Amino acid sequence: MTDASDYLPGSRRLPDLRTAVQQCRGCDLYQDATQAVFGEGPQDAKLLFVGEQPGDAEDREGEPFVGPAGRLLDRALRDCGIDREQVYVTNAVKHFRFTRPERGKQRLHKKPSRGQILACRPWLLAELGGTDPDVVVFLGATAAQSVLGTGFKVTERRGQVVDLPEELVHRPMHAVATVHPSSVLRAPDRDAAYTAFTADLRVVGDLVTPGGRAKVSG
Repeated sequence: MTDASDYLPGSRRLPDLRTAVQQCRGCDLYQDATQAVFGEGPQDAKLLFVGEQPGDAEDREGEPFVGPAGRLLDRALRDCGIDREQVYVTNAVKHFRFTRPERGKQRLHKKPSRGQILACRPWLLAELGGTDPDVVVFLGATAAQSVLGTGFKVTERRGQVVDLPEELVHRPMHAVATVHPSSVLRAPDRDAAYTAFTADLRVVGDLVTPGGRAKVSG
């Protein structure tokens, strides 16, 4: 199966990865997207947040989480006392997959296929190795399953602390999965959805706070 492996540079420095990703042809999504959207944040980030894929605004601007979902995430981080300057944000898939309504100009989000997710995974693993965070936070099922496998159910295990697969990381590393902030925006009861979302993020905050009490789930 074709994937992004052949397009990765030898370096794991984020600027080098960010430049190289624009030439990626590991799947067909590059053909319609405006550009690849790589992650943003410090090389020494304590937290790495992973979403599904860029949205319309991200595809146009070339930066992750700059649309409504990103603004909600920023608000939630503030409310949970998590330092945004210590957070690296990215997506499991680097190109925007979309569809257009018949005779319409609007680009509507379309979930990436499993093949496209796996094809793009080398970029995500390179970001993980390049930043070496203390905790990885998966926003939504696509992000979580890109690393933890299709058997992982966010609806059943959100807010729980789990270990990343040993074969993917060079040292023990924790992860927490929660919903994507866009689902909070779509929720019938947005206040309740936001409260649940921030409860999950507080678990994350405990993991990077001295004396935190978060425990690993088996």
